Amino acid sequence: MYCQNCQKKEATIHLTEITDGLRTETHLCEHCAQEEGIAVKSQLSINELLSSLLASQPSDDETFGDTKQSISCPHCGSTLEQFTKDAVLGCPYDYEAFQKSLAPLIRKAHNGKESHCGKVPSKTSEGTKKQMELMKLRRKLETAVQNEDYELAAELRDKINQQEK
Repeated sequence: MYCQNCQKKEATIHLTEITDGLRTETHLCEHCAQEEGIAVKSQLSINELLSSLLASQPSDDETFGDTKQSISCPHCGSTLEQFTKDAVLGCPYDYEAFQKSLAPLIRKAHNGKESHCGKVPSKTSEGTKKQMELMKLRRKLETAVQNEDYELAAELRDKINQQEK
C-alpha cells in the first residue's frame, strides 16, 4: 500500500481514528508522517506487555521471591500478589513499593534499561529518532524555564539549536 500523501513510498504508518462512531484510516510513509508531526506509537498496551512478560518468567518465586504476599503499597493497598494475577498496578506509587520485584520485568521490557525509553521502535529511521530526541529536549527546556534553572535552559537551548542544524 502506498502513502496517501505522496503516493510514492510504501505506507509504514497506519492510523485509525474513530470520531463520533466514524472510522477513518490514514496510511502514510515515515517521511510524510514526520512532516505531519505524527509520532510513531507502539500498538502494545502496558497491560499486554506486562502479562506477556509475566507469562514468560520461569516462576513467580524466582521472579518475585518469597516476599510477594507481604509487600503492599502504602498508598493504595495493592499487593504484589494481585499484580502477578492481574498484571495491573494500583497506583503510580506501586513502582516504588514493588521496585525490587518489578526491576527484572522492566529491564526485560526495555532491553536492559530500568526506565521507560519511549515508544519508538528500534527499526525507526534516524530522522524519526532525531525528531523524538528534539521533542524530549524541548520538554526538558520547558521544565528548566518553569523551575527558573536558566543555566540548564541555556544548555538545552544550545543543544536544540545544534541538532536542528
